[in-house]
Amino acid sequence: MKLLLYKYRIATLVSLIVVGIISPSSLASPVPLPSKLAQSNSQTAIDKLNQGLQAIQAGRVQDAIAAFKQATQLDPTLAAAHYNLGLALRQTGQLQPSADAFYRATQADPKFAPAFANLGGTLLEGNNLELANDYLLHALELDPKLGFAHYNLGLLREQQRDCDRAIASFKKAIEYSKNAPEPVYHIGMCYLQQGQSDRAREAFERAIKINPKYPEAYYNIGSILFNQRKFQEALEAFRKSAEANSNYPNAYYGAGLVFMQLQQYRDAVQVLQFARDLYNAQGNSQWAKNTEQLLQQAQNLNL
Repeated sequence: MKLLLYKYRIATLVSLIVVGIISPSSLASPVPLPSKLAQSNSQTAIDKLNQGLQAIQAGRVQDAIAAFKQATQLDPTLAAAHYNLGLALRQTGQLQPSADAFYRATQADPKFAPAFANLGGTLLEGNNLELANDYLLHALELDPKLGFAHYNLGLLREQQRDCDRAIASFKKAIEYSKNAPEPVYHIGMCYLQQGQSDRAREAFERAIKINPKYPEAYYNIGSILFNQRKFQEALEAFRKSAEANSNYPNAYYGAGLVFMQLQQYRDAVQVLQFARDLYNAQGNSQWAKNTEQLLQQAQNLNL
């Protein structure tokens, strides 16, 4: 039995910065208005923008979304308001509204590289690869040192199974975002696609050095070791994966396969039940079904 390498849902990186207080002098009124009224609207929009930023810092995402929307209505040229609205909407999983907000940010400020990069990343999550590619390349034309744009472009190329170019993008991301473990991890995933398990393991271990609580990296190390029939080492990797995130079901699934190989069926039943329940709770019906089938085998052998 070979353990399948689990590739979790693409998670693109977004800019970790939000645009803060902006001077009214940098804003332009969208239509000819009396100067005093234009200045008043701009200042009020900035106030709403800053209210939204304060709400984000306090963890009140819905309040932030409301404030950012008010800011964009008061001043449609305020790129920062559209941009932060996009970040907040994306945080709540609203991909299409988030993409719309990032697009409006690019229209308000055509040189706003992070807005183009986040628009590309959101489109990538929505599986619109062609448009995502266009926006990500444009972001890098505007700012060649934008690390998370290189990362998202690497994800796109990885999804296209263009591993050599994906690795080149991830290496660029590492160059400009040295403390981010995700590009290193995905270099490992690319090496797996190419059948280079030793190099993949090295990459996963590098990712763990950056972030010692990286359950996917531990899991894939365990998968490599399992497929090499190094069962005790694989079990230790799956244990570390579960320690990094106790709600990560793949760690328990992998451990269950190890226990099956070691003929420790009672232990296999225990961890597989836990994995199945987590998959169900997280809405991953296909992996829940796979785990249930393996669990039945373990229960039959444990009689």
